[in-house]
Order: sequence, then C-alpha cells, then structure tokens
Amino acid sequence: MFKLPTLPYAKNGLAPLFNEEQMTYHYDKHHKAYIDNLNKFMETDASLKGKSLEEITLSSSGGVFNNAAQAWNHTFFWFNMAPAGQGGAPSADLEAAIKRDFGSMDELKAKFVDGGVKTFGSGWIWLCTDASGKLSLVSTSNAAVPFTNNGPTPIMVADVWEHAYYIDYRNLRAKFLETFFTQINWAFVNENYASKKVRDLTKSMT
Repeated sequence: MFKLPTLPYAKNGLAPLFNEEQMTYHYDKHHKAYIDNLNKFMETDASLKGKSLEEITLSSSGGVFNNAAQAWNHTFFWFNMAPAGQGGAPSADLEAAIKRDFGSMDELKAKFVDGGVKTFGSGWIWLCTDASGKLSLVSTSNAAVPFTNNGPTPIMVADVWEHAYYIDYRNLRAKFLETFFTQINWAFVNENYASKKVRDLTKSMT
C-alpha cells in the first residue's frame, strides 16, 4: 500500500508560489485521492502487490495507470520545488547542458513557460534528458509521463492542471509558471540529471 509522501517543507513553505489553502486542496485532497484510489485497486488485483510505483505506472493502463501515474507525478512535483531562496542552482554539468540545448537559462525559462501555457487542458510540462544528457521539453496530457514507451527521463516538472494553481493565480497560468521557475529545487533536478534514470519515489510513499 502507498501513502501520501511527507512534504520536505511546511504547507505554507512554498509562499509566495503557493499559499496554504492551495497546498491543502492540491496535496491533502487531490494527491491523496489518487493514492487512495490506487490502494483500492491493489486490494483487488494481486498482480499489483510487491511492485514499485514506477513498475505499476509502466505496466498498467486505464484507471490503475491514471492513479499510479498521478501519484508519481505529484510526488515528483512536490519534491522539485523549494522554499523561496532555498532552491540552490543548477550544477555545472546541467548548466552547460542548458546553454548547449536552449541557449541560456532565460531561454529555457521562456520555452518552459510557453510549453506549459500551450499544454491544452490538463497536463504537465517536463524538462527531460536522454541517456546522452541531451535536454528536451515534453508536454503530456492528463496523467501521462514521459518515461513510458522508452521515452526520456524527467528531471523537472510543473503541473498545469487548473487545480494546481487556480486558487492563487486563477486563469493566469503563465504567471504561475514564471513564479514556479523562481522556486525550483535545483538539488533535486541536479540529481535527476546526473543519474539519467527515472526517479525512484516508491520509498517516500510506502
């Protein structure tokens, strides 16, 4: 069975990015619902027992996939943010890759925000790497994750479902994404880039 992961900051710790009301609805209600639903599937499907969250996400479809992937996506999302002023900076290797593949950090931010704004309806905007270290931006819809079907490895993400930002930003998705970029947990992103492997989040949720 999976559980809601412990946040690495207080529920008001991401201000001004998110206020506590936004976090309460998104973390305590939306995220918890995905985990509760996944656990219900596990109670009736013995083939899911003993599998990591990543394994379930890769091997499932339908309702099981939607809830497993959303549980993974949200956990990754929480961990890739930091309180204001505590996010650190990209590693030398990641900074070099950003300059090589996007031109500059400002260009990455502009393209990340644009990609998130243009993600139609509900979904996610991801910064990903392939095995060689080449960076790319990937937009996914609903619960989809980049690493299915041998896709690239996610190293950073912003949730662009409306429930992720609507209390604080209403319909101003671009403003939300621009503010998100000021509170990235670069230590988390650096680790993901260095490993080039899908992040194992199962231990934080069991």
